[in-house]
Amino acid sequence: MKARKGFTLVEILIVVVILGILAAIVIPQFTDASTQSKLSSCRTTLQSMRSQIELYKIQHNDDAPALDEFATQMTTKTNSLGAAPGQDEQAFGPYMQRVPKNPWNDSDTLAVADAAGIGWVYDEDTGAIWIGIADVTNADVVTKLQESGDAQQ
Repeated sequence: MKARKGFTLVEILIVVVILGILAAIVIPQFTDASTQSKLSSCRTTLQSMRSQIELYKIQHNDDAPALDEFATQMTTKTNSLGAAPGQDEQAFGPYMQRVPKNPWNDSDTLAVADAAGIGWVYDEDTGAIWIGIADVTNADVVTKLQESGDAQQ
């Protein structure tokens, strides 16, 4: 008699079950890593924005960029009043290449209050800025951001 070569159905099923168990263990860890990556990226971006706003305030008589002119005042050269500099005026900036996007909702918009689609919450009186969290669905992330002061409560 000639011996058959190959795997039996039971052997293949055992391998598939083992792979399924490994996938069930590994996939949630990747999801958590993605969340932690977004959280870290958001905090780093926020810290960079805060430091650039502070530099703007230092060079503009302690005035923060105006909400409606934020992108223009932060991404172009301005005079000490925050307007486009004249020929003989000292020019400051630009402070950033563009307004960064919030990794949770991919929005670069600023507003005075948090709402869906808002990337950053900004107080033009003080220059304080926070992460817009209205679109964040993970309650643990929202809590972490609020406790750290990176999001308004």
